[in-house]
Amino acid sequence: IHLHVELNEEIPQVQVKVDLERAKKYGLKPGDVRRAASTLVAGEEVGDIFREGKAYDVNVWSVPRARTSLTDIENLLIDVPGGGHVRMKEVADIRIAPTPNVIKRENLARRLDVGANVQGRDLGAVMEDVEKALAEVSFPHEYHPELLGEHVERQKVKRGMYLFIFFSLLGIFLLLHTSFRSTRLATLSFLCLPMALVGGVLAAYFGSGIISLGSMVGFLTILGIAARNGIMMINHFQHLEQEEGMEFGPELVLRGAQERLAPILMTAATTGLALVPLVWAGNVPGHEIELPMAIVILGGLVTSTLLNLLVIPSLYLRFASAGHHRQAENIG
Repeated sequence: IHLHVELNEEIPQVQVKVDLERAKKYGLKPGDVRRAASTLVAGEEVGDIFREGKAYDVNVWSVPRARTSLTDIENLLIDVPGGGHVRMKEVADIRIAPTPNVIKRENLARRLDVGANVQGRDLGAVMEDVEKALAEVSFPHEYHPELLGEHVERQKVKRGMYLFIFFSLLGIFLLLHTSFRSTRLATLSFLCLPMALVGGVLAAYFGSGIISLGSMVGFLTILGIAARNGIMMINHFQHLEQEEGMEFGPELVLRGAQERLAPILMTAATTGLALVPLVWAGNVPGHEIELPMAIVILGGLVTSTLLNLLVIPSLYLRFASAGHHRQAENIG
């Protein structure tokens, strides 16, 4: 929506297009013709003089009557290397053409901005459609399209974000392994973490349907909360068995889950309540990143809480028991 093209007001301007073959016949280069035309028509500053303590510019210019019309300009005389003169019309085509009054450049190239806003669709999907449409357009020689703006900056950030996610996941696994001192339990807890993201994915889908930079930050936050609660839950199971002497079994897991119920619920409740104002405010200017992040975290808190209270205790009872059986066989 709001498609707009940067338009410049055009003004008439004398254009001199050098005929290379004719200019070569007189020993003139294109630059020689253009410089001579510029000097005769527009003037050229060649120095300064000082009079009574003041500096004055010295300009070389043709007499006014020699540039009052296009015909006068065509008849201007240009010096040739071998001596003598040649009329400008004999080495160049001269015409009056509309020219932009302002020419913007970037990296020494002219540019013309075409802008638009996106509403109701993902910015990435819109940019893909734009790229496909531009691929079908045949541009004149030395013209090319270049996509700029938020999408390009977002792609740069995403590349850094993916690398950050990789090292974050690696760090989470190492922390789990260090905490549990067991590769089996660390792998179990790590593989459960994606289940905590289900609520965030559903919330993002029904919220705006767009996975934005703020949403990705929300997913990372959910991973951290789920990993923290999972570590606290499994460490408590180990504490009950190793420090309080409880026998491994359903009673240990049930007691551990009950005792960790309040801390996990309080974590989810306090985090959720802190994000409610952002969601309640809605998509207002300035909340383009915070709103999708808050929606994802709120949805992820639901599934991560259910994961830590229901799934992890059950999986711990199932897979940790296998480790106990092997230990018993080794002792026997």
